[in-house]
Amino acid sequence: MLKTRFENFPKGKPFSAILGDFLGQGIFNVDGELWRFQRKMSSLQLHRYSIKSFAFEIINSEIQTRLVPILVSSVQTSEFLDLQEVFRRFSFDTICRFSFGLDPIRLEAISSVPMSEFAFSFDLASRLSAERAMRSSPLVWKVKRLFNLGSEKRLKEAVKVIDSLAREVIKEKRELGLSMNHQHKDLLSRFMRTVKNEDETFLRDIIVSFLLAGRDTVASALTSFFWLMAKNPDARLKIQVEADRIIGSGQPVKRFEQMQELHYLEAAIYESMRLYPPIQFDSKFCVDDDVLPDGTFVKRGTRVTYHPYAMGRNEEIWGTDCLEFKPERWLNDGVFCSQNPYKYPVFQAGHRVCLGKDMAMVELKSVALSLLRRFEIELAPPQYRMPRFSPGLTATFSGGLPVLVKEMKTTVPISS
Repeated sequence: MLKTRFENFPKGKPFSAILGDFLGQGIFNVDGELWRFQRKMSSLQLHRYSIKSFAFEIINSEIQTRLVPILVSSVQTSEFLDLQEVFRRFSFDTICRFSFGLDPIRLEAISSVPMSEFAFSFDLASRLSAERAMRSSPLVWKVKRLFNLGSEKRLKEAVKVIDSLAREVIKEKRELGLSMNHQHKDLLSRFMRTVKNEDETFLRDIIVSFLLAGRDTVASALTSFFWLMAKNPDARLKIQVEADRIIGSGQPVKRFEQMQELHYLEAAIYESMRLYPPIQFDSKFCVDDDVLPDGTFVKRGTRVTYHPYAMGRNEEIWGTDCLEFKPERWLNDGVFCSQNPYKYPVFQAGHRVCLGKDMAMVELKSVALSLLRRFEIELAPPQYRMPRFSPGLTATFSGGLPVLVKEMKTTVPISS
C-alpha cells in the first residue's frame, strides 16, 4: 500500500469526498499529480536548514513566553489544568507562527473571526468529517448535505468560519508583499513565492493542511506522552538525568542539533507514539484487483485499512511485552535505533512518509525537556485509567487530560 504497490492504493475518491468540504484539495486529500506537486514543493522547503532553525526559534519562544507561564500560573493557584487543551493552544500558536508568520494575537487583531470560534470550528469540522466515514452508507451524509440538515449543516457553518480566517491570512500575506520581500521565513510565504499561485481556494486548502498537520498531531502526541510520563516516573527520571548529562545541569538547549544526542528521550517519545499514535488508522482504496503478500485477494474498489494503534499492540510485531511502556526497546547500547517504518507506520512510510517528521520531533522534545525539567505533573485520579478517545481525524482524549502541576524545587532555564 505504501511502497511496492503504491500506485494501486491511492486515497481514492470515496475518501476525498468524505473530507473534501474540510480539507479541499490539500495534500492530505488528493492523489496523482496534484499530490506529487504539493509534496515536492513542501519537501523542498521543509528539508532546508533555515526552516528547521526558524522552527526551533519559534518553538522555544512559545515555550518561554506562553507555555511555561500557563503552568506557573497553575502552580500558584493549585487548580487542575487540562493539559490537552494547553497543548492544543500551544501547538496552534506555534503552527500559526511557523506556517504563516502570524502570531495568533496579531491574527486576532486583523481577523473578523475570534480565535476561540475558529478553534472550535476547526475541531468540529474535523470531528464531523471523521463521522462521515463511520456512517453505514455514504448516502446518509450526502442526503443530509444536499438538504443542509443536522450534522451537515453544522459542518457547513464550521467550514465557513475556517474559510473566513484563511482568507484573512492570505490577504495579510499579500499585503506584506511576499513576492518582493524575502525576509518572510514562514512556510506559507515560501510556498507562495515558489508556487506563485493566485488561486485563493488552493491557498486556503494549503493553510488548512498546515494547521491539521502541525496542530492536532503534535497536541495529540504531547498529551499521550505526558500521560505516560506521569504513570512512569522512572522513565521521566531517566530523561532528566540524560538531559543534565548531555546539556548540562541547569543549562538550556541552545540549538536543535543538541537534541540528536538525547537518545533516551527520543526512545520514550517513539515508544509513546507506538502505544498512542496521533493518527490511529489510515485507509486506501484498491484501484485494480491485487493480491497482498500473505496471499489475500483484494478486489478493485475495496477499502483497505492499516491500523498503527492496533499494530503497536500486536504480539507478533512487538513481542509479549507489547502492552508495556518500554523505551529501552528502541535502544542498542544506549543509542536510539529506529525500527522498520512498515512495522511502525506512525509517520507513514515509503512514498507517503511524513515530511514534517523532523520538526515534529524537535517540538515534542523541546516541550518534553522544558516541562519535565521544571514541573511535577500529577494526573487527576480518573486519568489513571486507560484513556478513551473522541471521534476525529486525530487521537483526542475524551474529557481532556486534567492534571495538577507542581514546580520542582530545582528549576532549569527553558530557553537561551
